[in-house]
Amino acid sequence: MLQQILQDMFIDPELLAELSEEQKQVLFVKMREEQVRRWTESELKLEIEDKKCPRKRKPGRKGFVKFLNGSDGHEWVWVMGDHAKDKKIDEMLEEEAKNQALREAELEMEKLSQQEEFELKQRMDRGQCEEDEAKKKLEEDIRRKKEEAEMYQSIKEARLMAQRLEEEKKKEEHKRVEILRLRACKKCEDLQQSSFAQERRVSMEKVEKAKRRRSNELYVRWKEMRRQIEQTAEEESQEVEDNWHHREKQAKEAEKQMQTLAKRAREEHHNSLRISSSVISAASAFADGTKPPLPPKSGNKVSRKKRSMRPKNKDDVIKWFLEEEKPQGVGIDLKTKTVATWFHGVISRVDAELMLQSKTLGAFLVRVSERVWGYTISYRAEDRCKHFLIDTSEAGYQFFGANQVLHASLHELIEFHKNNPITVMGGEKLRHPVGQSKDPPDYQGLLQPKILESTSL
Repeated sequence: MLQQILQDMFIDPELLAELSEEQKQVLFVKMREEQVRRWTESELKLEIEDKKCPRKRKPGRKGFVKFLNGSDGHEWVWVMGDHAKDKKIDEMLEEEAKNQALREAELEMEKLSQQEEFELKQRMDRGQCEEDEAKKKLEEDIRRKKEEAEMYQSIKEARLMAQRLEEEKKKEEHKRVEILRLRACKKCEDLQQSSFAQERRVSMEKVEKAKRRRSNELYVRWKEMRRQIEQTAEEESQEVEDNWHHREKQAKEAEKQMQTLAKRAREEHHNSLRISSSVISAASAFADGTKPPLPPKSGNKVSRKKRSMRPKNKDDVIKWFLEEEKPQGVGIDLKTKTVATWFHGVISRVDAELMLQSKTLGAFLVRVSERVWGYTISYRAEDRCKHFLIDTSEAGYQFFGANQVLHASLHELIEFHKNNPITVMGGEKLRHPVGQSKDPPDYQGLLQPKILESTSL
C-alpha cells in the first residue's frame, strides 16, 4: 500500500485520518524523498536533452535579455548594504523612526497651536464685548441726565441752566468719550503689539519644546519596543531550535530502536527456519529409505488477489475477509480455537472509541478496517485513544510505514506487542483485550455460525 501511495503521490483523506501521528510523519518523509528523487531524475534528463539537442532561437525573435557585466566578467549584481556608502539596515530603521517620531510630534504641536490661537481669539472677543458694554453704559448715563434736565424746562432759569449744563456735559462727555476711545485704541494696539506678540512668542517656544520632547519620547518608546521585539524573537527562535534538536534526537533514537527490533525479529525468524530445516533433515535420516514430504509453511495459506488500492464499500471488505483472511484463521485464538477476545468486525472509529473510553490504560481491540485491505488496532492511551493501521500483503502483517517488523499472522503481531511497545515514544503495550459489548457480536457477518456458537460473549 505504501508503494502504491508513493507511485500515485496521493492518499485519500479518510485513509489519512486512520493513521497515527508516527505513521503520518513516516508517510510525509517518504513522499518528500520520492518528490526529490523524481525532481532529480527530471533535472538530469533535461540536462542530457539540452546537451544532445541545444535549443535554437526562432527566426524573427528579438534578442535575449543581456545583463551588465562586472570587472570579474560575471553579471553585475548590487546587494543593498554591501557597499561602503550604503547605510546599514539598523541605521535606516533608526532614521525612519526618528522621522516618524518628528512627524507625529509636529502633528500634535500643530493641534496644540491651533487650540492656543483659538483661546487667544476668545480672550480678544471678550475684551471687545467689555468695551461695548462700557460704551453702552455711558450712553445710558447721558440719556438719564438729559431726562432729569427736561423736568425743569418749565422754569426759564432752569431751562437755561439745563442748556448750559447740557452743553457742558456734552463737551465733557465728548472729551471723556474721546479720551476713552483713544485709551482703548492705544490699549488694544499695545495689547496686540506687546501682549499678543509676547504670548505668541511664548506659545511658539512652548510648542517647539513640547514638539522636541514628544519626538524624543516617541523615539525612545520605539527603540524600547524594537528591543523587546528582538529579544522576544531571539528567545522564541532559541526555544524552537532547542525543541527541534530534542525532537530530532528522539526521532533518531526511536528509529534506531525500531531498526534493532526489526533486525532481531528477522534473526529470530531465520533461526527458527534453520532449526526447522535441521529437525526435518534429522528425522529423514531415520526413515526406511523413503523421505516424507515436507509440510507447507502454513497449511491455510491462501494466495492474495490483486485488488484496488482501497475497498469501495463494506461488502468488498466482507468478501475480501471471507476469501483471503478467514481461511488463514485470522481472528481465532490458537489455544481455545474460538474467536479471540480482541477481534471485532467492521466497526467505525467512533464505535471503537466508545468501547474504550471507560477502560484502563493498555486496553485494546482489533477491528477490520473499512478504509484499506487490513486491520486497525484501537488503543486506550492516558489522554486519548490511538489507532494504528495494519497493512496486509503476501509477505505477512505489519504496521503501515517503512522499517516495520513483519509478522506471519495477525495473532503473532498481537502477541509480539504484548511485550514490545508499538512505538518507542508512546510505549503502547497491548495489555487488556476488550471483547464484545452486545449480542449478536459485531463480527457475525465475517465468521460461520459454528464458530459463533462456541464463542462466549
